[in-house]
Amino acid sequence: MTVTRQGVRRPRQRAPEVRTGETVLRATIEYDGTRFRGWQAQINARTIAGAVNEAIRERLGNGVKMHGAGRTDAGVHAFGQVASLHLPPGVVPGPPERLRRDINDLLPPDINVLSLREAPPGFHARHDARLRTYRYRFSRRRTAFGKPFVFWVKDTLAVDRMAGAVSALPGRHDFHSFCENPEGHDSTLVDVAFAEVLVPPEAPELVLFRIGASHFLWKMVRRIVGTLVEIGTGRLPPAEMDRLLTERSSRTAPWTAPPSGLFLESVAYPGVAPPAAVPPLRPAF
Repeated sequence: MTVTRQGVRRPRQRAPEVRTGETVLRATIEYDGTRFRGWQAQINARTIAGAVNEAIRERLGNGVKMHGAGRTDAGVHAFGQVASLHLPPGVVPGPPERLRRDINDLLPPDINVLSLREAPPGFHARHDARLRTYRYRFSRRRTAFGKPFVFWVKDTLAVDRMAGAVSALPGRHDFHSFCENPEGHDSTLVDVAFAEVLVPPEAPELVLFRIGASHFLWKMVRRIVGTLVEIGTGRLPPAEMDRLLTERSSRTAPWTAPPSGLFLESVAYPGVAPPAAVPPLRPAF
């Protein structure tokens, strides 16, 4: 079941910041986030951005600034994270494809730059993004190969109840109840473009939850998923999702799903063809 909303409001488009002589590259990156403390570079923590920045510095020197489209949390994966690389004047990267291969040679095996190309001046991966899509994978059976990339729910999941619950998500809502540390955000309002729960015909014991929005709050998707599990198992009524969206209180949704099943699926930009669909069984199931 897919739920969409037409005319979703988007964040105000900022004027491009163009620095004289600056080259901007757009990178699409996939990664297994299991061994990392999230995307954002941190002191004394192993992160995706930290590893990519280290490879870039070794290849191009200091001064390159990188911005990611989504700050995925610890243990969260990505099929198509997008990053903008802002090269200062005087840095000559060479052919993008050769640079991509060189950077990949310097990266650990669980991070891979899928594509690297020159972007328009002023392109910013985070500010220019119009739609971010996340995918969460539930397994209804034990799996030897897919364990690091699913949430195995041993209780019976009623997919129809879950699909009914996600119908409350599209639109502009206050996701305060689904946010870790909401006081740390300027606003907890989010425009959700679509939400769906589906079962791939080729894998009936796999359940996918997909959601696309203007942006996401800290742990927002994992708390929505945790609530969906409670609804799917019958421990909560489907109407609980709508209640958490409409009745603001200091008590947030207490159910947080593990990061293992969560993937940043894609990031969409105006004037750019949408990314190719990700096969439902990827990675191994």
